[in-house]
Amino acid sequence: MRIAGDWLEATATREVMAALAADGGKARFVGGCVRNALLGAEVDDIDIATPLTPDAVMARAEAAGIKSVPTGIDHGTVTLVSHGRPFEVTTLRRDVETHGRHATVAYTDDWAEDAARRDFTMNALYAEADGTLVDPLGGLEDALAGRVRFVGDPHARIGEDFLRILRFFRFHAWYGKGALDAEGLGACAAHVEGLGRISAERIGKETMKLMAARDPRTAVEGMAETGVLAQILPDAREVEAMARVVTVEIALDYNPGPMRRLVALTAGRTGRLKDSLRLSNRQAGHLDDIRTLVPRIDPHMGEAEARAEIYRAGRVVWRDAVVAGWALSGADAGDGRWQALAGLTAWEPPAFPLNGRDLADLGAAQGPALGKLLKRLEADWIAGGFAEDRAGLLAHARRLIEAEGGLRASGPRAAGS
Repeated sequence: MRIAGDWLEATATREVMAALAADGGKARFVGGCVRNALLGAEVDDIDIATPLTPDAVMARAEAAGIKSVPTGIDHGTVTLVSHGRPFEVTTLRRDVETHGRHATVAYTDDWAEDAARRDFTMNALYAEADGTLVDPLGGLEDALAGRVRFVGDPHARIGEDFLRILRFFRFHAWYGKGALDAEGLGACAAHVEGLGRISAERIGKETMKLMAARDPRTAVEGMAETGVLAQILPDAREVEAMARVVTVEIALDYNPGPMRRLVALTAGRTGRLKDSLRLSNRQAGHLDDIRTLVPRIDPHMGEAEARAEIYRAGRVVWRDAVVAGWALSGADAGDGRWQALAGLTAWEPPAFPLNGRDLADLGAAQGPALGKLLKRLEADWIAGGFAEDRAGLLAHARRLIEAEGGLRASGPRAAGS
């Protein structure tokens, strides 16, 4: 059996594989690129395994005029860059000692040893340069069946790196079908406390990848049942609400929304998520914007009120808050009132026609009062349904300035002012 794909036939790929095959060298594609090609999913990263040592890999790359970067040299990984595309090339390895967070490894020329140290059978798939599949552990059958199964003894695999607990659920969310593998699920439950030894950065990265899957409902339910969810996110108790977010997303054909899912999962108790998941400032800000807006959304609110919220929060935050609020309300995906609110996401808020310079030109005194006046004018404009045009707003501003005595005695732009 052979895999196929544009990436496999690309000039960059062919050049890298040819360079590694020089002088009797051997190299195979491995892991995600093989699995995804097999399943018809997008291939982003191309990983290559080889018995060649990192020094030999770099020597062959130099001879072929291919750039090499020792990105993970301590782990046997060299990144080759051909025609602007990176290829991670890693020497075959076997575990010498494992520590629950990382492993001490040694190089090997035994493909079976390399396969045996991988996490799941669907990730222990290899392919020759021409796409011919090499399946030492039955990963083909598991991948096609949507069965995420640990390589060998699940307890041993998890003991090597406790992050594999989260990877088990993440891979099921992305590639699994039906129920979670029972043996793997039991092993995750038995070792859940081991996640306490894993850094927040690693946990956050895996969790956010899981939350970005099209349908992570079964995976998250499994995490809750095994105690994994409580271990990594103590405030994540509303599994049914998060499941309703996914149901609404599918019904509306929305892309997955990790942040709105987290808001629903925690019922808005998002305060600890930035630290526990090591969210970026941008991610944390978006999460907080959704959390703040959700309580202000009412399925009975009028269109004018809704548009005012969209103007203030932005369409992206509005969309995410509507879906999160919808899910937390318990309403089903066919609720017409919530559908109408979601539909307002298509409305493009207008830009406020005035700025501080406009008010200064009318004679408003510089300083904090000018900013307050501008905010008042904007609030009046919003309350009026955004109907007032620039000319009308300027007239309104002039009246307010005159009424408050803010107009200069000699008028705007008076000499000597």
